[in-house]
Amino acid sequence: MDLAERALAAADTIAVVGLSRDPRKAAHSVPATLRAAGFRIIPVHPSADELLGEKVYRSLEDIPEPVDLVDVFRPAAEAPGIARQAVAIGAKTLWLQQGIVSREARRIAEDGGLTYIEDRCIAVVRALAGITKD
Repeated sequence: MDLAERALAAADTIAVVGLSRDPRKAAHSVPATLRAAGFRIIPVHPSADELLGEKVYRSLEDIPEPVDLVDVFRPAAEAPGIARQAVAIGAKTLWLQQGIVSREARRIAEDGGLTYIEDRCIAVVRALAGITKD
């Protein structure tokens, strides 16, 4: 297993920053796929109240339970702030989706002791490695 596969296999609860209301977008279909594979998904969105049948939180710091992995569907410019929040809540992994790269987020996450994955689709990693939580 590579680092991304190990990080995902170790996770049970995934907070998804930027989970979309639009089922046609990857920011909706990817978390839905993870949920179907048995992962607990906690949506983080600025204005929605419920997504994928789950209560939505405005920020990572508002989530009242432990989070193993933070999956990011936001622009790279927002990644450092999200990394700071991920460190603050004690997440184990920060994962920036495919196409998202941030040197500053990497430094913040790694300095905070988090595993850092960037520019990879979590759903592809899950499917190829056959990782489920059933």
